[in-house]
Amino acid sequence: MSIHKEGRVLLVVLLIILSVINIMVYLGFPDQPMIFRLTLGITIVLFLLVLQFFRNPKVITSVNDRHVVAPADGKVVVIEETTEAEYLKDKRIQISIFMSPVNVHVNRMPVKGVVEFFKYHAGKYLVAWHPKSSTENERTTVVIKTPKGVSVLMRQIAGALARRIKWYVKEGENFEQGQEFGFIKFGSRVDVFLPLTAKVKVNIGQKTKGGMTVLAELD
Repeated sequence: MSIHKEGRVLLVVLLIILSVINIMVYLGFPDQPMIFRLTLGITIVLFLLVLQFFRNPKVITSVNDRHVVAPADGKVVVIEETTEAEYLKDKRIQISIFMSPVNVHVNRMPVKGVVEFFKYHAGKYLVAWHPKSSTENERTTVVIKTPKGVSVLMRQIAGALARRIKWYVKEGENFEQGQEFGFIKFGSRVDVFLPLTAKVKVNIGQKTKGGMTVLAELD
């Protein structure tokens, strides 16, 4: 288990701030040790909560050209047929994964391939499960084409708490299945758009592990 690079500076700054708060309380209330102990306990819990959010466990993906693996830890909240209007402009199976603040927020490639399209969209911060969040919230769109020519589209979507999306992709880059391509802070969602011929292997409400859970099989 390691700490993700997106959280290292924040954690150092937070540790300094919380340490200063504890020192001030200790010096300001020398005759009331209970106040110091209470403050110390609260700040330790707060630091540990933020620390766990940025954990980055090692993931071993069982590579399979037919499999579409989950791009994130979380819970499946949408499985439906829809029209992808931004880039693919055809009917697709949409699978959406909601990431709560306690999930690992590393985003991983569901398939192997080359990035054929990428775009960042500024937007709102509706709650991630809101039906309009995938078209109105701050988001990115990533399309990766597999070696067999199948295009898979993903969206990183910021939620009400997630105010920063990070991505590590550019058009023309090659990615392996399960390789990290982004990170979203503090609660968010990832949508995956697959061909109608894909065989879905998950159910609504099912928990997923990024880079490990098989969402679907491609022809």
